[in-house]
Amino acid sequence: MQKTNQPLPPFSCTYSPNVPELLHQLHCTLAISTYQAGKVVFISAKDNEKLVQLPRTFHKAMGIGLSGPKMALATMDEVLVLVNSPDLAAHYPKQPNTYDALFMPRAAYFTGGIDIHDIDFGGDTIYAVNTSFSCLIKIDDNYSFTPVWKPPFITNLASEDRCHLNGMALENERPKYVTAFNQGNTFQSWREEVTTGGILMDIETNELVATGLAMPHSPRLFDGKLYLLLSATGELIQIDRQSGKYEVVNKLKGFVRGLARYGDYVFIGLSRLRKNSSTFAKLEIADQAQEAGISILHLPTGAQVGYIQYHSSVEEIYDVQILPNMIRPGILNTLKPEYKMGLSTPDTTYWARKAPE
Repeated sequence: MQKTNQPLPPFSCTYSPNVPELLHQLHCTLAISTYQAGKVVFISAKDNEKLVQLPRTFHKAMGIGLSGPKMALATMDEVLVLVNSPDLAAHYPKQPNTYDALFMPRAAYFTGGIDIHDIDFGGDTIYAVNTSFSCLIKIDDNYSFTPVWKPPFITNLASEDRCHLNGMALENERPKYVTAFNQGNTFQSWREEVTTGGILMDIETNELVATGLAMPHSPRLFDGKLYLLLSATGELIQIDRQSGKYEVVNKLKGFVRGLARYGDYVFIGLSRLRKNSSTFAKLEIADQAQEAGISILHLPTGAQVGYIQYHSSVEEIYDVQILPNMIRPGILNTLKPEYKMGLSTPDTTYWARKAPE
């Protein structure tokens, strides 16, 4: 990319030439969350040569959970549920005949500021990692949150981010594995052993599967095999679920967080480290983690086959998800009145001419 004195447009990025063609062939769109920029960004293939992005503002966007047409999005102090309506998409008044999907806000749960990280659907239940209170929770309209599990080393629930519980993988529609930065039981104790204290735990047995991990994030089950990211070393690893031993699939040059698979490919988020962070300064990849973006790996071989690199706006990525069978999806937030105008019932959809006052 040529250096100029002109400021870069928002969300400027470069990418390997094969990325648009790959997304086009896979018939999918990437969805990323960046809490630093306060956006959810949809990345789609305009054709076989160009990508098109749709950034939408959501305050401190974090975990993204998907189930059929539904999306659960963790934000600063609430969880939003959005539902895709292809019919509303086709007739979206601002851009008719542009989108093949449109995620519309349909519910909001006011959780308060509990620093939700990973979030996902288990059947009709929304599960989330409550990092502030060091527990797993379910989201509903009864309480701010309902705890469903806490690590055995956490003696009581308090807003102290004691172990930096962050990642969650579901199996059979129930939370199965979690990642945390340590086994501490005091206020932000994880900062003392940030590169060596990480754990993977089976929450059904309350047993540790692996220890000594370097800032583990994004545990995922792909065809029964367990993968996660070691953010501090830039590694994607596959862990044996019985022995806890792991193999490195690929070591990337950056801070990795956010992992999704589609077909034979995995998509991994890369974040640019904060220069003023004493915590991040300790990391092995501190000097390398200078760009944010997405790395695409061929999972059977572990080889990197593509990348997207941001040059403006995006510095830190939390989650990466795949929107299958969507070539050009749209998404609305609740900051502008358009979301009130798209009405849907089980039988029909309708765009109101004017938003309610």
